[in-house]
Order: sequence, then C-alpha cells, then structure tokens
Amino acid sequence: MSDFSMPSMGADMDSGKLVEWKVKPGDRVKKGQVVAAVETSKAVLDVEVFEDGVVEELYVEEDTDVDVGEPLARIGDGSRVGKQKPQAAGKEQTQPASETKTEPEAEPKATPKKPSAKEPAVVPAAAKPESEGRVPASPAARRKARKAGMALADLRGSGPAGAIVLRDLQSAQPSKPATRPGPGPGFDRGQMRAAIAAAMSRAKREIPHYYLANTVDLHAAEQWLTGYNEHQPPENRLLLSALFMKATALALARYSELNGHYAGDGFTAATQVNLGMAVHLRGGGLVAPAIMDADTLTLPELMHQLRNLVRRARGGGLRVSEMAGGTATVTALGDRGVDTVYGVIYPPQVAMIGIGRAHRRPLAVDDGVAVRLSVDITLAADHRVCDGHLGALFLNEIEQRLQQPEAL
Repeated sequence: MSDFSMPSMGADMDSGKLVEWKVKPGDRVKKGQVVAAVETSKAVLDVEVFEDGVVEELYVEEDTDVDVGEPLARIGDGSRVGKQKPQAAGKEQTQPASETKTEPEAEPKATPKKPSAKEPAVVPAAAKPESEGRVPASPAARRKARKAGMALADLRGSGPAGAIVLRDLQSAQPSKPATRPGPGPGFDRGQMRAAIAAAMSRAKREIPHYYLANTVDLHAAEQWLTGYNEHQPPENRLLLSALFMKATALALARYSELNGHYAGDGFTAATQVNLGMAVHLRGGGLVAPAIMDADTLTLPELMHQLRNLVRRARGGGLRVSEMAGGTATVTALGDRGVDTVYGVIYPPQVAMIGIGRAHRRPLAVDDGVAVRLSVDITLAADHRVCDGHLGALFLNEIEQRLQQPEAL
C-alpha cells in the first residue's frame, strides 16, 4: 500500500489544481494509467500512476489546489477500500466530531450512493445539522454551485441525510459534449508568463551557461529526404525536424554529460534520452514536453510523436511524465524565420539545443563554393557539468549524423 501524491511537473511548480478524477475507489489501475487531470500554470496535464494496484481512497476533491508532494489517493491491494486516510499527528481533523454524527433517529438515514468516476469519494459521512433555511450540502458542492450560479434549494440531494453532493450538481446541469481543458480563451496567459519568468530567471541566475554554434551542410540530408518522401503518402512524409531530433538524441546518448539533471548533490546522467521539444502555444507562452526514449525510435515513429506532441500541447492531453521527464530540450525557431537561436537551459536539465532556419547559402565544398541547404545548430550547456571541448564534440556528432541520414 502506498500514497499517490501530487507530482512535480517542473522546477517552477509548487502546486497544482486537481480538476478531475478519472477513477473511483475500488478501481484497479495499472502502471502508466491516467487517473486524474491536474491544472498547472502552463497546461492541464494527465496524471498517471506508477504502480499496479487498487484505488482504495481518494483524499482530495476536484477543483482543489494541492501542494507538490501532498497525497492525492491511496493505492493498495484493495483490502482497505473505503477506509479513511490516516490522520497525521498534530493536524486537526478535517471535520469536527459533531459533523460526523448521524441525524436523530426520528429521521431516516439516507443510503449513500456509490460515487461516480467523476465525483470525489471524500464527502462528509453525514451532513451536519443546518440552520433553518440553509440547505445541507458538501463544501465542494456549495462552492461549485456558487460558481455556476445554481440555487441549492432547487436541487434534490442524494448524499448522506439528503445532503447535496457534486453528482447532484452534475446531473442537474444540461449535458454537453466532452471537451478537454487546455490553453484557450480562458487560459491565464499572465500566469504562464510568470511561471516562465520564474524558471528562466532561476536558470540564468544559477546556471553558468556557455554557448557554441555550428553551421551544418544539409545537402546529404535533403537529397535522402526527397528520395524517401517520393514513395510515401502525404501523411507519412518526414520533415527535416525529425532528422534534427533523431541526430540530437543519438548525440545525447553518446555524450551523456549533456543528458541528465543537476540537483543539490550534483549532476546525474539519465539512463534514457527523453528529448524535450519547446512548443509555442497559440494563446502565448510555451511548454516543453518530452519524447521518451527518442534515440530508440525510428524516423517515422519520431515524426508521428512530434506531430502528436504538438497537437496535444496546443489542444490538451499532455502527461505529467512528458512534462517532468525531459533530460535535454530542443528549441527550433526556423519556421519563424530565425537563422540562429541561443536557448536558455531549463532546470534541472543541463543542455538546450537550438535549431535555426534551414536555408540556402554559399558554402565551401571541397575546393569550390556551392549554394547548399544548411542550418545553424547551437548548444547552451551548463559549465558546472562539462566544458566547451565536450560541447564541441557533441555538436560535431550531430553534424556527422546528419551527413549520413540513411543511418538515422
């Protein structure tokens, strides 16, 4: 048995809002299964569990702000389904004892209904006696009704002793097509900018950056890509970005000093290459979700992952593991017409790779000059972990990989 806690989704995150439960007590879950949705300053993310088991108790109601590390639910073998969360020493009980007493015997008890998947299991065992004219309701239902402009007196309660609970509000509201919360008209752009400012200020304050740049001849990559795409339907064709990402992932696998996290006890190299990709959001701001094990994917798989990641970053559906699991990040601004981009490292990572605009320019080829497609690739690296010598080897490795696209 173990508590499932609010995960950290980045160095700039202290808390998040639990906006939806996707499981209920008694549900069996498997490692990697999405069990909740959490709203951060940047996006609404799917939260997955990291062990098999049975959901025994949900500690937190929907629409609740929760600090990173605070328990959200208990995952066990199912033997304690419905039992209360152990109370931490020194903390007050959530409800006074008087609120957990049942109504007088003259009034029949109401049998609680089984919570639905969208309703938190944490509701009062019984509604406390209400003053005259006050409708009995759980605190969460009262808050939600107030926000929705609904009159509690017009609702019929199905909770203990007839108290109104969340499911009563949901059943009273007209059904509407399901939508995923995400960046949109109601998204707080100012809050996102504040989160980005905090993370980037910390990065520039704490991380001693050094910068390197290299111009890469893309003639071989262009020729190979043209030949490959000739035999593919439009939906399966590759873009240069897939080649850039794969070459970078392979270079990170070789130079592990640039692939990992720097924390209080120093640098720890990652065992996987989870390559983050900075994605610009239409409403403003950006996120940097990661493609897991990017170095092991084929080019078609990587292209599919790239498209899928951008779609979910802009429309909702990113997972916590994708937001928190990156080991190095790529920022590409070529589609914005920028020739060269120098990134700021996203802590606790130690490297940011920048990819500029691929365009034709005169290059020295053998003993002559030729107009070739080329791109500027840059590296921002943490000087606490490595020096410019290793950074130069890393950029040269990316270049060599792009000169042999058939081997990617």
